[in-house]
Amino acid sequence: MTVLEVLTAATDYLTKQGIESPRLNAEHLLAHVLGKKNRIELYLEFERPLGERERAPLRPLIRQRGEGRPLQHLLGNVEFLGYSFVTDARALIPRPETEHLVELLLEAGDFPRILDVGTGSGIIALSLALKRPLSAVTGCDISPEALALARENAARHGLAEKVEFLESDLLENIRGPVDLVVANLPYIPAGDIPGLSREVGHDPILALDGGADGLDLIRRLAAGAPRILAPSGILALEIGQDQSSSVCELLEAHNFRDISPRRDYQNIERFVFAKHG
Repeated sequence: MTVLEVLTAATDYLTKQGIESPRLNAEHLLAHVLGKKNRIELYLEFERPLGERERAPLRPLIRQRGEGRPLQHLLGNVEFLGYSFVTDARALIPRPETEHLVELLLEAGDFPRILDVGTGSGIIALSLALKRPLSAVTGCDISPEALALARENAARHGLAEKVEFLESDLLENIRGPVDLVVANLPYIPAGDIPGLSREVGHDPILALDGGADGLDLIRRLAAGAPRILAPSGILALEIGQDQSSSVCELLEAHNFRDISPRRDYQNIERFVFAKHG
């Protein structure tokens, strides 16, 4: 079979399994198996025959993708702001919305001291450290498994000595002051979790469950953040759809000011920025 024939067969299988963007998934997986830097290289080899030895590793990957295992887990990495990070079942797979959050923070200016709460794989903390090398960056998480993954990503980018990762239930083990607290905490209402996609079901439940209305952890963070924020420090949150007004109200109740909802690329109020003090 040629490269093109293998791609066509894999695409047909993934289509029947209800996988979104089946051709794109097939291209990523075949490029991964063949050791290509990116899937575009396949376009130069459509007519090249692939022997059994080259095709064999692709079959289990295509089968697992058809069963709903996330593409990022199968590839073992994810691209974020032009950087490559290790990703697996120990932490939430970063979404494009989170990439947008970091872009907004970079546009907001420089923050000498940054804390990423619920850091997961460390992608927010490490991306900010890479883009703002003069900032002191800390990430914290309640999950030891997620922190181990974050430290692997720090080592990959030469940041093992630069970015500190701490085990902490939100701000429990954190001392301030910091100039920016950023958090992409679990915000999915517990009752909605059984209806999520197969792919999201591979994320840790700890990274998804936000309690009855999705705001349990955000409430706790909003109450605790003033203790560690420097004067005029910023709290930046990623939130769920239709949660913006509730989050703004609870921030106002904790004496935050300049509360500013921000929209994502789908025009959803996905982020809230606020100052304290």
